[in-house]
Amino acid sequence: MGTIVATSRTPDVMRELGARLKALRLRQNLRVKDLAARAGVGARTIDRVEAGHSVGTETLVRIMRGLGRVQAFEALIPPLEPSPYEIEQLKGKVRQRASGRPPPEPAS
Repeated sequence: MGTIVATSRTPDVMRELGARLKALRLRQNLRVKDLAARAGVGARTIDRVEAGHSVGTETLVRIMRGLGRVQAFEALIPPLEPSPYEIEQLKGKVRQRASGRPPPEPAS
């Protein structure tokens, strides 16, 4: 398997992700049709993803859930932590609504 880096072209990233999903499926000793049934998608969809073709986000989530790896999305896009500026501004207050104004520039 290859490595995904910032300069990787999109088709190369898609092929690598497909290869990794296939390896994960095989490691779990699942046939394509078994994963498809678990994920609620067609076997052809699994074949396409593993070949590096694009699928919708919902389909990818279904496949990851079928592999028991939906929690991997937590590392992909972690929740944002408040910035030091936001912590200072809020000081224990919980925002109830947005102001509609752009945030102020941080002081230098």
